[in-house]
Amino acid sequence: MDLQQTIAAVRPPCEQSRAQAQNRFSDIAMPLGSLGLLQDAVAQIAAIRRTPRPSIRKRAVVMFCADNGVVAEGVTQCGQEVTATVTENMGRGQSSVCLMARHIGMDSFPVDIGVARDVQGERILRRKIRYGTADMAQEPAMTRDEAVRAVEVGIELAEWCASQGYELLCGGEMGIGNTTTSAAVTAALTGAAVETVTGRGAGLSSEGLARKLCAIQTALVLHQPDPNDPLDVLHKVGGLDIAGLAGLYLGAAACGLPVMLDGVISCAAALLAVRLCPDVRGYLLAGHRSEEPAGALLLDALELHPFITAGMRLGEGTGAVAAVSLLDLVFAAYDGMPSFAEAGVQAYQPLA
Repeated sequence: MDLQQTIAAVRPPCEQSRAQAQNRFSDIAMPLGSLGLLQDAVAQIAAIRRTPRPSIRKRAVVMFCADNGVVAEGVTQCGQEVTATVTENMGRGQSSVCLMARHIGMDSFPVDIGVARDVQGERILRRKIRYGTADMAQEPAMTRDEAVRAVEVGIELAEWCASQGYELLCGGEMGIGNTTTSAAVTAALTGAAVETVTGRGAGLSSEGLARKLCAIQTALVLHQPDPNDPLDVLHKVGGLDIAGLAGLYLGAAACGLPVMLDGVISCAAALLAVRLCPDVRGYLLAGHRSEEPAGALLLDALELHPFITAGMRLGEGTGAVAAVSLLDLVFAAYDGMPSFAEAGVQAYQPLA
């Protein structure tokens, strides 16, 4: 489906299935509400999958890899050649997210949606829109058409995952400079001050941080992205990885799949997706709160509550994968525990 068809296909989750899952939790032999946000997540997945007994046994993390021309402004500690190196490591299954995903039985799919050079590796999905974005401090990061095509790459991959029987998706990314683009997208969409949403990324010096702030502010003043037009924001100050993630979330919602969000880049993409289609929000789960300054602000804008607050800021999808491992534990109880009656225990009663 193209972007507009996908938006039209998204429908709200099933509240009857959510209520049935909540009733199941009330009936099993443990204190009411005792698994907190994780318990709520299982009920949300039930609503998304439209069954009170959903499964997340087959799951995948899709990592969108792309370069960002704003690196030319000195906003990063290393050069953009690192993007290609890590992408190829992902293709060999040797990056952090691949190793973590494999450990919990999750498949991982690296996608070259915009790396600045051709990358080697049979496992890398090749969906290159262009060889990196332009320097947004000098010109729009990409054309509007390129932004739409990149979003549609994410939609296509969500549809493919659904056709292969995947039951839950995580979004990941790799792209040197993408904490700069995600901060610009966040500032443009929320109206927050650039200083509020911008951090040091992968260890910037104070001088580097000053250049990063200047580059973002310059881009926002130069291009005047329209906060009421998510595609205008995306093509002017976004990144191809952010576009692919936004498409993955839209496509997952259209296919009835839950999505586990990762950190600040992932959440910036999720906010774009929700601004394009508000019903997408019901398909999103917050894995963790990123240590990046925009992390908490984006979660508030999405009205999501994260499972993990551990100071994480690695990216790649690692926080999302870690959160799925927690859900596995909750599903073990949800699927396996006896009811109060079966356990011979008096049921807990809700307090007034």
